[in-house]
Amino acid sequence: MNRLCVLNAGSSTLKFAAYAILDGEPHLAQSGEIDRIGSVGRLRTTAADGKVIQDHSASTKDHAAALDLLATLPDGPLERQGLLGFGHRVVHGGPDLDAPTLVDAKTLAHIEALVPLAPLHNPPAVSVLRALAARFPALPQVACFDTAFHRGHPAIADRFAIPDALYREGVRRYGFHGLSYEYIAGALASHAPGIALGRVVVAHLGSGASMCALAGGRSVDSSMGFTALDGLPMGTRPGALDAGIVLWLQQHKGWDADRIEHFLYAECGLKGLSGISNDMRTLLASQSPQAKLAVDYFVFHVARFAGAMAAAMGGIDGMVFTAGIGERSPEIRARVLRHLRWLGLHLDDAANLAGGPLLTRPDSPLPAYAIPTDEEIVIARHTLALISER
Repeated sequence: MNRLCVLNAGSSTLKFAAYAILDGEPHLAQSGEIDRIGSVGRLRTTAADGKVIQDHSASTKDHAAALDLLATLPDGPLERQGLLGFGHRVVHGGPDLDAPTLVDAKTLAHIEALVPLAPLHNPPAVSVLRALAARFPALPQVACFDTAFHRGHPAIADRFAIPDALYREGVRRYGFHGLSYEYIAGALASHAPGIALGRVVVAHLGSGASMCALAGGRSVDSSMGFTALDGLPMGTRPGALDAGIVLWLQQHKGWDADRIEHFLYAECGLKGLSGISNDMRTLLASQSPQAKLAVDYFVFHVARFAGAMAAAMGGIDGMVFTAGIGERSPEIRARVLRHLRWLGLHLDDAANLAGGPLLTRPDSPLPAYAIPTDEEIVIARHTLALISER
């Protein structure tokens, strides 16, 4: 049976999913993750029905070593028999890589050149692409970019108020989590057909968090900009930040670019505000005043950006929560929706505690939903399409 393998490389994780090709469509066979790459972590794989195949400790020094481990698994995602190729999530595609792309040396160099704009995500993606090219030189690899879904933004949402010369060099608002938003845009047809072609605010809330204004199934604005630092507060990233703070850190504290980069990507957000953790579950369980502040701050800014996304579309017909926090935290959903009651989103407490998908009361002027995202199936479909053309 023909198969595809989808890989999503994080800074210290490698998520994977294997798909069987049946009747020209990818169908999930198994998925899993290796975490804490660089130290002792875990390897977990599950079948399509959710049954755990394996779950044990795993020591991997880097992403290439993590791939070596996957290659040893019997009937695993890197089993050569019937393997057609690989699909990858790549966070930043810059101004030129604006659609799923077959990876060659030029594409790989372009992805690597964008490392300064996605220092947590593009480097491991490059590492995995190179390691697979060495292991499977004859098999195609497809890069799917988180920035691509947002590339149709109007100029007023695409640009910063800076000289045009910098815009032409690629300094613009890209938006991220595009693979997730692409999935939600398609899933609305079955989950919420009444708003599928309307004006929908989507909140992708996880360790990385952003929001998207979907109008007619297309992105017209996003909370994230040039890099994945902008917009909502995140696990360890600050979200929207006055650029003068960066100047102050340079001028008054003498921080160089590397120190500032580490600060912005690893020391801010929920972790920085709370001084405790970047994990929302830990913060919600804590009695610390600083933990409460971090949660309150997160909720306030999600509600604030929801209003901004609605304004970008000239109105709102519904809202969707997705990703780790959005899908699994009834408390955060409830607190955000209570902030947004003025928009016509009236929470149904019982439905929210049950996980939805519909979170609002029958008499609510507007609906809100919790819809699980699936970036991997989006990647698998794009990969199969490009491989089939090839």
